[in-house]
Amino acid sequence: MNKLIVSPSPHAHSSESVPKLMYGVIISMLPAFAASVYFFGISMVIITGVSILSCILFEYLIQKYLLKVKPTHLDGSALLTGMLLAFCLPANIPFWMVMIGALAAIGIGKMTFGGLGNNIFNPALVGRVFLFISFPVAMTSYPEPGQLMKYTDATTGATPLGVLAEGIGNSTAGEIMAEVPGYMDLFLGKMMGSAGEVAAFALLLGLIYMLVRKIITWHIPVSILGTVAVFTGILWLANPDSYADPLFHLLTGGLMLGAIYMATDYVTSPMTKKGMVIYGILIGVLTVLIRVFGAYPEGVQFAILIMNAFVPLLNKFIKPKRFGKEVQHG
Repeated sequence: MNKLIVSPSPHAHSSESVPKLMYGVIISMLPAFAASVYFFGISMVIITGVSILSCILFEYLIQKYLLKVKPTHLDGSALLTGMLLAFCLPANIPFWMVMIGALAAIGIGKMTFGGLGNNIFNPALVGRVFLFISFPVAMTSYPEPGQLMKYTDATTGATPLGVLAEGIGNSTAGEIMAEVPGYMDLFLGKMMGSAGEVAAFALLLGLIYMLVRKIITWHIPVSILGTVAVFTGILWLANPDSYADPLFHLLTGGLMLGAIYMATDYVTSPMTKKGMVIYGILIGVLTVLIRVFGAYPEGVQFAILIMNAFVPLLNKFIKPKRFGKEVQHG
């Protein structure tokens, strides 16, 4: 006689695990890492190595000696945070600043809330913003691509977004656009910026890989990029002398990195597809508002952190229909 076994939820089974998901994201970042090494050479290798090792070390020390819990520093999450943080930094930033950023990312952004699964804000962005506020000059001095064997003595300059923000009061957007790299150079990454800003094509390859592997869904990246395209397109059509076109905004700054990797973080993004779309749209709107009307030329990192704080509300008010819930008929 066959017995019916009844057990409490959850009843869903999956072969996925934290290490498998984390290393899947890391694999998707390898094309962008290769592109950044191609443009910035040894400096990118140094920055990434220091960032990864620092994040792993700080997570181990904090868990073992402060929180007194079993360390989870090798589950891939600290490694991923280190890579993402490195992608947010100029390739010529001093390595001791990278270590401070890693400590802020792990210590403040992650462990303060109890570790993986409990953090409200994206840890890598916490580290990036902490460094931006603490060391604004170092965080806005970007090396020119092609200085493969240089590190802290590399020639620096402003990003395309920085050039646009500085010149828009004295020149038209069209005149300024003539001073920055062309769209193909922007797409391929031949421009000043952090490692994650200069490889749009490589980041898109990573997005395709994650979509095919079903590591993430399309809802957040597409809603962010689509919203930015729509709103910057409206501004550009209304006044092309004052505003850059949508393609420029899509290919510059940390928008691609933020939309594909930062905003899609499992812990700090909504659980439902409807919530993801709303979350992505609001990030896109905030990004445009900060870029166009704010004091900073880049806004995606602030937009994501702001919306991270609203994710609990989105999860509370936008819930999937409960299985077995009775449907009301009118």
